[in-house]
Amino acid sequence: MTPQELRAFCLEFNASAEEFPFGPETSVFKVLGKMFALSALDARPLTVNLKCDPDDAVRLREDHAAIVPGWHMNKRHWNTVTVSGLPARMVRELIEDSYDLVVAGLPKAERLKLDRP
Repeated sequence: MTPQELRAFCLEFNASAEEFPFGPETSVFKVLGKMFALSALDARPLTVNLKCDPDDAVRLREDHAAIVPGWHMNKRHWNTVTVSGLPARMVRELIEDSYDLVVAGLPKAERLKLDRP
């Protein structure tokens, strides 16, 4: 997955937006103001921080060398994923899981607007 593909995929989700609160080199992808992905798209290797269920986070780190505790994030809830270390399909699934976790924390009225009860 290229940086352009990562950006495009993150922006495909309902109400997603790209912001730059940490400077122009770091893309922060949000849904209704809540972050679900963070990446320095010009960095090599390309990595992305993603929200994760705490139990799944530990399992994923044990099973995949390309997944480590979230860099500069709450290590219980965030993982840093080295994109080149995993199949693109798995990266997409992890991004979607992150988006869904953030949406699940939104008020019900906002979730229903996103077609994600």
